[in-house]
Amino acid sequence: MNEPSAIANQNPYSAPRAENLLGAVQDELQKVKVFSISGRIGRARYVVYLVGLSLVIIGVGFLLSLSKPGAVMIPTYVALLLMQFMLAIQRCHDFNTSGWLSILILVPLVNFIFLFIPGTDGTNRWGSKTTPNSIAILVGAWICALIIPLAGILAAIAIPQYQKYAERAKAAQARSR
Repeated sequence: MNEPSAIANQNPYSAPRAENLLGAVQDELQKVKVFSISGRIGRARYVVYLVGLSLVIIGVGFLLSLSKPGAVMIPTYVALLLMQFMLAIQRCHDFNTSGWLSILILVPLVNFIFLFIPGTDGTNRWGSKTTPNSIAILVGAWICALIIPLAGILAAIAIPQYQKYAERAKAAQARSR
């Protein structure tokens, strides 16, 4: 009788805890905080948020540059860089590393390590495991993985062809005069 029972140690005013379909206690999963440097973010969400938020920031910067062409470029780049650092810090936390490793996003091609290092299973020193990815996040990650390289290949083919077309058009216009 010297050992206190588990029921006696349990707080009677705490919220009930139950296991979800993945076998994890619901309280042990944390929500992703996109605009924060605390917490964790998984690989799929990192890719989707990185590409999605980058496109939004660049789009807003483009729209604002229509009215003030030069004044918006530097704030747009700063916002883009800050967002990328915040996501990279959370990604570092997911594989149980200090956020200082996020400085590697400035090194070309080395920044791909954030896509390939798996996150820590369960709780680490920066928090609990994040919630499971939804279908939208997984579809977005596959779109980023397939469409963006395809768009780059098409651009690499189309831009030189357009330049040749423009040169031929200028030459034809000069001959017709």
